[in-house]
Amino acid sequence: MPSAVVSSQGAFTALRFGRLAAMGTVAVLILIAGVWASWGSAQHVMLTKGRESGTIEVTRCGADSCSGPYTPISAGSQPRKSVVIEKNVAVRKGQTYTVVIKPGGDSVVRSGPAGILYSWVPLGGALLLASIVVAGGLRRTRMAWVMAGAGMALLTAAFVVV
Repeated sequence: MPSAVVSSQGAFTALRFGRLAAMGTVAVLILIAGVWASWGSAQHVMLTKGRESGTIEVTRCGADSCSGPYTPISAGSQPRKSVVIEKNVAVRKGQTYTVVIKPGGDSVVRSGPAGILYSWVPLGGALLLASIVVAGGLRRTRMAWVMAGAGMALLTAAFVVV
């Protein structure tokens, strides 16, 4: 009979390790996806050295984007008749926003604190989602609460600033 007990404990240990490995992988993948989705616009907002910056006065809005004339602020930047900014809850017709031009086109992203926080919103959502996996799958409730708190703080700050 001792071999049956040892075999049962070994199977339990293997299943526990498998659950921890699988849930840990899922949580890490969620966080990587959040950083990846955020970095697409965050790199332009945070690493502004050598990039053109200025303001856009939104004059037209379509279904997915808004456009308007660009007035440069940084040295070496040229005025443009029309640049395109993604239409979201933070962009309204008739308003003026500080922006950074994405290299290789006429696309712009918001700059300053509002732009930084807004660009990291996908990471905030990923932190909230990963906290559920960490709490339920890994059974690490303290870590899950910290992750959820960080995600909520990031989303709340972005909402308030934008």
